[in-house]
Amino acid sequence: MLTTILVVSGCVFAWRALTRQRKPDSTTAPATRNQKSGDEGEALVQAELRSALQWLCGENFYLHPGALLLNHAPGTEFPTAELDHLAITPFGIFVIETKNWAGSILPGPDAQTVVRIGADGQRETRRSPLRQNRSKVGFLRGVLPGTWPVEGLGVFASARCEISAALPANLIRRTDLHQWLRARQARHDARGDLPVNVHHAWRAIQALAVTGDAAIHVHRIHVMQSA
Repeated sequence: MLTTILVVSGCVFAWRALTRQRKPDSTTAPATRNQKSGDEGEALVQAELRSALQWLCGENFYLHPGALLLNHAPGTEFPTAELDHLAITPFGIFVIETKNWAGSILPGPDAQTVVRIGADGQRETRRSPLRQNRSKVGFLRGVLPGTWPVEGLGVFASARCEISAALPANLIRRTDLHQWLRARQARHDARGDLPVNVHHAWRAIQALAVTGDAAIHVHRIHVMQSA
């Protein structure tokens, strides 16, 4: 009798362990090739941003370590919006959207799009990074002091990317970041604008943001499932 109980108990335990292993996790999805490429591009841009800001600002800047979410529309289907990079400097606050696209990038049929031409010559019309950033930039401009300039920027991370000179000036290659930011600093200084208090600006944005990895993961899953 004892042997039978032990055998049955062992079978039940094994079955439960097996079902736990097979139970799908609704909040976990395998990384796609696009996701991996995007992560690689964001890492490259993050490193370039840090190098440029240290060159221009010394230690007087804040570069958020990775992505963060803005609570820009509480109570709606999509209450949060993801920022690839956030840089706060004495000469402005910058919201950066990164694309790790290879090929040639040309203006699209309208201001909301760009055209990517791949190595095979295939043309694809894609949403402009500036269009993706527009609501995030607008939200921050609406809630932060008007003396703190907020600007959106689209950065193409791949070394195998060429961009058209006809694109908006806020669409640049990763290797252009140093000089683009240097020009923004020079413009700010030439105007005699008041410097942004980096510490106060980050505290203000932090009150509107979610920075935890778990929340960012759930946000991305929600966006993928609704696409």
